[in-house]
Amino acid sequence: MMNRYILLKKIKFLVLGVIFAGFFFSAGSSLLPDAEGAEVVDRIVAVVNDDIILLSELNQELQPYADRIKSAGYSPVKENKLIFKVRADILNKLIDQKLTDQEIKRAKIFVSEKEIDRAIERIKEANYYTDEEVRKMLAEQGLTMESYRQRIKGKILRSKLVNMEVKSKIVITQEDIRSYYKKHQDRYGGEIKYHLRNLMMKISPQAEESEKAAAKKRMMAILEKLKTGQPFDKSGTVGRDLGLIAFKKLSPQLQAALKGLGPGEFTPVLDTDQGYQIFFVQEVVNSPAKSLEAVSREIERELYEKIVNKKFESWLDNLRKRSLIKIIK
Repeated sequence: MMNRYILLKKIKFLVLGVIFAGFFFSAGSSLLPDAEGAEVVDRIVAVVNDDIILLSELNQELQPYADRIKSAGYSPVKENKLIFKVRADILNKLIDQKLTDQEIKRAKIFVSEKEIDRAIERIKEANYYTDEEVRKMLAEQGLTMESYRQRIKGKILRSKLVNMEVKSKIVITQEDIRSYYKKHQDRYGGEIKYHLRNLMMKISPQAEESEKAAAKKRMMAILEKLKTGQPFDKSGTVGRDLGLIAFKKLSPQLQAALKGLGPGEFTPVLDTDQGYQIFFVQEVVNSPAKSLEAVSREIERELYEKIVNKKFESWLDNLRKRSLIKIIK
């Protein structure tokens, strides 16, 4: 690592280079904006030991998030606040990447072209993508296959670094697994799930009592037709398939209404926050409890990932503390 004096000279040289380049081109080309509309071509936003991060790098990473925030309809003040927060997070992420990349060089970690090929093939197989579909999606994001391969290479290199610095030092014992299993019986114990559909008549919170009464009357009429055998999906009002939902995740009101109901049955008319609703039980699924042996590998993987993430954050924090990092606003 260069000493602080040499590093500061390097920063000064690069900053002056950007200034002089901007002066040269603005003076020599009438196609560029005048002084009032001049734009900064690029600048340094952070120094990480011997490396720098440019504004163009930061903006490239920020752009997709900024576009989503701008399209969300926030007020200008909140929009700027959110973009500023995301910008700071992304800059920190880029700093972490520079630090890990420097450690990768120091450790002489290498990735072959075949490893990159295998990683891309695994991604394609997992998502059932063809090569043409991958290239099309990359083009829509403004990426080439070569730039995508570079990203995959970076991820593999960082994964190898994590393996070397963190994962090799982690041991998960059977006692760890048993303890986790006992603490999470809500996940591994048996549970009941309901496949629900609903009919709903929305009511505005500002609606008059007479409007609410009329809506409830219409829903009661639908309920009477259901009781005479009319199919649930032929009721003539708005409804949707809610899918399979664990009983414990339902509201207390709906839990009470569903007790004792089986497939093909429906609840009374319920007055909910969304309006008047009737729920139809499509299916009831009883999931048996999972034994410790059945979920042991799953728990081990989950504990492993949690510990890896925690140890990697700690390792990265220590790396930051012994590195020269300067953010230039």
